[in-house]
Amino acid sequence: MPEGHTVHRIARQVSADFVGHALAVTSPQGRFAAGAARLDGQTMVEAHAVGKQLFCTFGSGDVLRVHLGLYGAWDFYGRIAPIVAGQAALGSMGAPRLRRAVRMGEDERESPADEGGLLAPFPPEPVGQVRVRLAAPESVADLRGPSACEVLGPDEAQAVVDRLGPDPASTDDLAAAGEVVVARVGGRGVAVGQLLMDQSVVAGIGNIYRAELLFRARLDAHTPGRAVPRDVVRALWADWAGLLADGIRDGAMITREDLDDAGRAAALADPGERHWVYKRDGLPCRVCGTTVVVEEMATRKLYFCPSCQRP
Repeated sequence: MPEGHTVHRIARQVSADFVGHALAVTSPQGRFAAGAARLDGQTMVEAHAVGKQLFCTFGSGDVLRVHLGLYGAWDFYGRIAPIVAGQAALGSMGAPRLRRAVRMGEDERESPADEGGLLAPFPPEPVGQVRVRLAAPESVADLRGPSACEVLGPDEAQAVVDRLGPDPASTDDLAAAGEVVVARVGGRGVAVGQLLMDQSVVAGIGNIYRAELLFRARLDAHTPGRAVPRDVVRALWADWAGLLADGIRDGAMITREDLDDAGRAAALADPGERHWVYKRDGLPCRVCGTTVVVEEMATRKLYFCPSCQRP
């Protein structure tokens, strides 16, 4: 499932290319026809993310809420602005199996006929099961496979946000938000490994960030929330804030703090070098050499080092 950094990057992409434009909104698949008709012709005024959810606000106050879930992805066509200086723009963000990277300047519209190329039509025909298409004069965004896609009123959208836990990238007061997380973790007897995945406790953490945060804290995932010292929870929150900011900037979850610049560059190219324990079951721990193990926790895979993270 795409984690918080991906959804924040999508929000920034949508902000760069669609906010401020009156949009043609359609549902090529047909499953979002009523919602598309409600938004069609309106100007998008804001796009922002909270945790794993995207909220796009239109001039009337209507809000398009999208949760990608396990399979959702956005594809972008036409003018695609780089959201980080020096980075290539991506044509697709979301579920890894649906990604299709497109570098800036490779738009087929820019293949002129007088140079032997064929002028491709814009916007392109929808490909596959497109739930919703947002079309600006120079940019198109196609959404496929989300677990949630709906139009809400402003109060309804705020109610969804209010049910989510704090998100470091969506708050101006990290310390106060962190104390909310401390209270929600400390008030529960549930395993901390489950609480970190509970979006009402803290928003945006998925399976990868969960495993890596716990390893970096040398914390056993089975420790009840109320047994985790408050300072440790504060440290987890601070670590999450830093990792999330890095992920938004880099577009990748690199969680090893032992990497130099060359090592980070290598990790960007090779996902197998990015993490301490995630998907490293059967391999030696990078710190102590003990075999990393995997087990199920609340139907999701949990990767950990039984030595570094002993109870």
